[in-house]
Amino acid sequence: MAPDLPILILQTGRPVPSMRRYGGFAHWIRVAAGLTCDQVAVVDVEGGASLPPIDAVRATIVTGSGAMVTDRADWSERSAAWLRDAAQAGRPLLGICYGHQLIAHALGGEVGANPHGREMGTVEIETLAAVRDDPLFRGLPSRFTAQATHLQSVLTLPAGAVPLARSALEPHHAFRWGERVWGVQFHPEFSATHMRGYIRARAQSLREEGADPAVMLAAVRAAPHARTVLRRFAAVCGRLPGPPAG
Repeated sequence: MAPDLPILILQTGRPVPSMRRYGGFAHWIRVAAGLTCDQVAVVDVEGGASLPPIDAVRATIVTGSGAMVTDRADWSERSAAWLRDAAQAGRPLLGICYGHQLIAHALGGEVGANPHGREMGTVEIETLAAVRDDPLFRGLPSRFTAQATHLQSVLTLPAGAVPLARSALEPHHAFRWGERVWGVQFHPEFSATHMRGYIRARAQSLREEGADPAVMLAAVRAAPHARTVLRRFAAVCGRLPGPPAG
């Protein structure tokens, strides 16, 4: 694997309209990961862009989206097939929210509506025993905060996947498949500003669901440990040798 290959950011959606003045998901991820513009390549697959050859990128980060994996949109299924091939080829992958669900779906897991309903706001993440040997999560506190907003979840992990973290409403907040594939349901790229913007954008739906947006806004706080997971992925990708032969 050539050391100068970019990290691909697979863009699967756009932020809610009120937050687009801060840029798109790919920009938020690149900045939060500590990557420069020339270290990444962005492909807007939801917008119809073609996926590159797998061996043309060092690793892939899959963004969140307002879409639903269960809708099986053509661009989403095409991306899932590409991600399955990339995972089997040993390429490092990190899926965020929709990306987390899409990777799980690609590898044979089940995605659907979270039976607990919407999870939104700054949530407490509990790490599980497997994080002791995980390059992205080891050494983090046993409980840390993260920003989350989702209606669908990974209901069943892919065969062979290792659960890494959960919350009160989400049993599969993070998993690892093999040695180089991760999914996180939370948003490590979200700042407190991003999270507040999303709560405001969804305020009417939240009220209809019986939640109080004002209380949720007051509870938003920084989530530095969640961002550490994203930065560690970028760092690990820079140190990895090429995929195994065969």
